[in-house]
Amino acid sequence: MALGVDYAAQQCAVARTLEVVGGRWTMLIVRDCFFGVRRFSDLREHLGVSRAVLSERLAQLVDDGVLARVPSGGREAYDLTPKGLALWPVLVALLAWGDEHASPGGARRLFSHAACGTDLDRAGGCPACGLAPPPHDVVMRPGPGSTGPQGPGRVSAALQQPRRLLDPV
Repeated sequence: MALGVDYAAQQCAVARTLEVVGGRWTMLIVRDCFFGVRRFSDLREHLGVSRAVLSERLAQLVDDGVLARVPSGGREAYDLTPKGLALWPVLVALLAWGDEHASPGGARRLFSHAACGTDLDRAGGCPACGLAPPPHDVVMRPGPGSTGPQGPGRVSAALQQPRRLLDPV
C-alpha cells in the first residue's frame, strides 16, 4: 500500500506534528528564529534556501500559528508565537541528538543559562538551578565543533558571537 502525500488523516500526534514542522527546511527556519534571525532576507542568506521555498515555508508556519509576521523598520519580520516557542524542547532534543550522532567535532553551539552562566544539559535544563530556562533566558555561543561562520554574510558572523536567543540579529 502506497503512503499518502500527507499525514492529515492519521490520528497519531507525531504524524500531526510532522504536518506542521516535518517539511524540509521547516525546523531550520524555526531554529534560526530562535537564534534571532527574523527577516526574510536574513533567513534566505543564512539558510541558502530558494526564495520560493522560503516564502512557502514561512507562509505555512504563519498559517499554522508557529510564526507571526510583525513590522520591523518598514519591513516584515517573523517572530515565534507561543506555539512556536513551545518547540524549544524539540529543537534542544534535535540539537543534542545531532551533537552526539552527526557532529564528529562536538557541538557546534553551546547553550547556557543567562541567569547563572551554567551550561545547559542535553535536555535543556540548568544543572545549577534545576530549571529548564525559557529561550529568552538562554545564551548561545560557539562550541568545540564550530569551524567558524556557516557561510559568508553578517548573519553567520553574528551567530559566531555569544548572544541571547530570540535577540534580533
